[in-house]
Order: sequence, then C-alpha cells, then structure tokens
Amino acid sequence: MILLLQYTLTFASVLILVALGGCFSEHSGVINLGLEGVMIMGALGGALAMRYMPGGSSHFAMLLVVLLAAALIGMIYSSLLAVACINFKADQTIVGTALNMLGIAGATVIVKAINTVANPDDVSSTIQYAGAKKAFLVNIGSFEFSWFMLVTLLLLIAAYVLLYKTRFGLRLMACGEHPQAANSVGINVYKMRWAGVLISGVLGGLGGIVFITAGVSEWRFEYGVAGFGFLSLAVMIFGQWKPTRIALAALLFGMFRALSNVYAGFEFLKAMNIPSPVYNMMPYIISLVVLAFTSKKSRAPKAEGIPYDKGQR
Repeated sequence: MILLLQYTLTFASVLILVALGGCFSEHSGVINLGLEGVMIMGALGGALAMRYMPGGSSHFAMLLVVLLAAALIGMIYSSLLAVACINFKADQTIVGTALNMLGIAGATVIVKAINTVANPDDVSSTIQYAGAKKAFLVNIGSFEFSWFMLVTLLLLIAAYVLLYKTRFGLRLMACGEHPQAANSVGINVYKMRWAGVLISGVLGGLGGIVFITAGVSEWRFEYGVAGFGFLSLAVMIFGQWKPTRIALAALLFGMFRALSNVYAGFEFLKAMNIPSPVYNMMPYIISLVVLAFTSKKSRAPKAEGIPYDKGQR
C-alpha cells in the first residue's frame, strides 16, 4: 500500500505539472498539444545536468540545477510553438503535433551524439543518473519521499494564486476568453500569450524530469514519455482548466498508472490473473471513458486555438 501511495504521488506530480502547463497556455488562448515534446526536451535538459554535475555537489545544488535546466530547456522549446502560432498564426494543432515528433527525434539524436563522442562503441540513446538521483530522495520509514513532490505542491499553490489572485492571471484569462476586449483596455495580447506558452514550457519541462526519474536510474530517450503529455491534457480537461480540480484529477489518473507498477503486491489482483498490459492501458482507457462523459460539459476558454488578429473585431 505504501508503494502504491508513493507511485501515485509521483505520477500525480508529473500530471499536475504538465496539466498546469497546458492550463496556462490555453487560458492565454493557445492550445499546446506539444506538451509531450516539451516533456522530452525538459527531461533531456535535466538528465544532462545530472550527468555533468560534479560528483561532490550538494543535494540542494543538484536539485536546483536539474530543476533550472529542465525548466529552461522546456521554456526554450515551447518558444517554437509561440513563434509559429502567435507571431505567424500557424495552425496550433499541426505545430503541436510536429513538436511532439521533433522532441523524440531531437532528443534521441542529441543523446546518441553525446554518447558516441564519449565512447565510439556506444550508440544508445540512454542517459544514466543512478548516483545523481539520490539527491531527490529522502527515506521516511519505508516511504521514499521525493523533493519533486514538494516542488509540485508549491507550484500548484503558486499557479492558483497567480491565476486567480493577481492582475497578471486575470489579464491572461481575459486574453483566452475575449482577446479583442482585452486589447481594447490596453492589454498586450501577444505578450500575454507568449507568457502563457513560456510558463507552459517551464512546467512541462519540469514534468518531464520528474517522469524519467520515477523509479528508474536511466532513461532511453527514443521511448519518449509514454503518452504522459496527452494524458496530462485529459487531466486538464477533466479538471476544467482549474488548478485545484486538476490536482484531484491527477491523483485519480496517477493511482491507475501506479497500479501498473505495483499490482503484483496485491494478492487479490494477482488472483484475478489480469495480464500486465491491461494495467498499463488502464490510465488511457480511463481517460477515454472520462472524456467521453465529461467533454460535452467542459467549458474551455472561448478563444483558445483561434489566432489573434489585432485588426479583427
């Protein structure tokens, strides 16, 4: 049961971070379907930071540098979406899909190149970080607490405050509801949409590094992030684009994802003789069922996905 709780909180942390990223982007009026690619690139930045940090670095320094690297690379990568969709008014669905494909391919090529330079016989796309990973973990009895869980909680609170208690958040949401009206009262819609997309990249990048460090000590980047970017979009929709509801939805989806890792520890589940691939599919099946029953009642920001034209009324 403790292992189930541990994995549930870990996977929920990933889903919360990435879904919050999508939430900020869509509240600004830009659909970010490229969260999968952003996660991969953020994970790459964090993994490289772990690989090249000096061996004697303190745990705090390791944690800080890894978080900053993942957030920075995620933000830079998401700027491609911002340039294409905000400045050039490209189709947001196509650009997001392209970023997902580019993310996996780009990360794989970069890691293979780095490994080949270090060892000509190593053509894998794997980065190992067994020693560095210890900086993120604290054992509390049999429970393995990750500092990423605390970071996620703090960012969840910050996201709620930023969206609903600050002038910035209200202006951001105004740009996603009625950008022309926002512009008429002096709000720079282009800047607000850029801010939403960049925040989305920061949170998506952090979600990527949390994901690849969950239970493993190395990651093969050609595997991507197992659809967690799309699963986070389902969490965001189920959570009605609201941080508190997103957190609850993430815990639900995270529990089903955790079951695929720990079901063997429950005798009644083992007795049912359900094949392991079924447990792996459960989060995605649940997301389809949930979206089928809730999508009609969902109220997305009115102007999301619509390119902003300052001259349009």
